[in-house]
Amino acid sequence: MLALDAGSIFPKTDVAQLGGEKITLGAPRDGHDWQLVVVYRGLHCPICKNYLSKLQELEAEYNALGVDVVAVSGDPVDKAQAMVDEKELTIAMGYDLSIEQMRTLGLFVSDPRSPTETDRPFSEPGLFVINEQGAVQILDVSNAPFARPDLQGIANGIKFIRGNDYPIRGTHKG
Repeated sequence: MLALDAGSIFPKTDVAQLGGEKITLGAPRDGHDWQLVVVYRGLHCPICKNYLSKLQELEAEYNALGVDVVAVSGDPVDKAQAMVDEKELTIAMGYDLSIEQMRTLGLFVSDPRSPTETDRPFSEPGLFVINEQGAVQILDVSNAPFARPDLQGIANGIKFIRGNDYPIRGTHKG
């Protein structure tokens, strides 16, 4: 598995977006200069549903901080649309993240436990905050659905980082 390092340049990754367009992960949109990319497991995951609902609640706060918000999974279009419909989401929703793309982002990939869970390998959760230089400012990658960063805490951290010229942490190579 490849892993992204704190401070490394985030690999710009094109994915399909609900609504017929594409999203480039790592390329903030709509006048924002930072981007938050939340990778979720898929429609089959109840924890993801709650997490995306919280992300939706905080989108305006992130946007006010200059942060574009994007969610993405390996789900096909019908499951991504079902997630949006079920949770009444308006955040930008990417889908069909490939296993190769998952690996490039350093995500853990799991096989379904049964055909009733889902029908394809899927990524475990990941969160990436990409700054105005395209570098990974904050990252969190988990191998299980139960470990995810608090989204309000991430927003508070971005506010602190941006207001205090706080450096990227975790970059010591010695």
